[in-house]
Amino acid sequence: MGRAIRVLATGIYFGEGPRWHQGRLWFSDFYAHAVKSVSLAGDLRVEFGIDDQPSGLGWMPDGSMLVVSMTKRRVLRRSVDGRMVVHADLGGIATWHCNDMVVDATGRAYVGNFGFDIDAEFASRGAESVMANHATARLACISPAGDVCVSAADMHFPNGSVITPDGKLLIVGETLNGALTAFDIGADGTLGNRRIWAATWPRVPDGITLDTDGNIWIANPLAPECALIAPGGAVLEVIDTGQPCYACMLGGDDGRTLFMLTAQTSIAHEAAAAPQGLLLAAEVDSPRAGRP
Repeated sequence: MGRAIRVLATGIYFGEGPRWHQGRLWFSDFYAHAVKSVSLAGDLRVEFGIDDQPSGLGWMPDGSMLVVSMTKRRVLRRSVDGRMVVHADLGGIATWHCNDMVVDATGRAYVGNFGFDIDAEFASRGAESVMANHATARLACISPAGDVCVSAADMHFPNGSVITPDGKLLIVGETLNGALTAFDIGADGTLGNRRIWAATWPRVPDGITLDTDGNIWIANPLAPECALIAPGGAVLEVIDTGQPCYACMLGGDDGRTLFMLTAQTSIAHEAAAAPQGLLLAAEVDSPRAGRP
């Protein structure tokens, strides 16, 4: 018997970047140009809007919030009193829209980007051709002060990311490589010893979340499912999400609620046409670990 799944929220255009924070699940809704939050009771609210599509979210040690501004290729910083400033400009690194982000305990952030116009390439060449041959992207690292550098190159659509509880390992979902890729994190935030943590193909990872057993849930944008992947790639469990799943996050009071954001499509003009995305929730066996 599969796990019980409930619809926690409706009326979402395209949800991404979910983070459990202070008793609520926060997430970005691309085409509402808004960051929203919801409690376990399902009360959805708009926290604030931005003049762009928001994506990855995270918090600094002082309580300020970082928000990826996708098409402007920036990271914004929102103070606890609601003031918004540009924290970092990624225009010199990102070659298309910026996307997911993970923020470590010191406030250092790692941010991915598409690398190229994926909607246009899918439309002109088809998914199989794009998967086989595409431009790569550079993963950005932003210091707590907002300084920017390239932390990894030749990434195949770097997407959801997690940092292990000891702060020593970064795992990034490379969507177009069908893999989870690991890096050792140096004391200064530099990345090294790149290797495949798990091959996931024919599933591909979008958003990801780490549990205390050392396994990773991946949202699979190519299918209506969220899958639990062990180191090395064994598939431990698959949850049917009804629509393609684009992001997931463990949270809740005991860390065992798996939140899953779904939508009918990721094609921008179609997803923006109507708010048909959902936020689903299911109780799972092992709680969240690491950051976020």
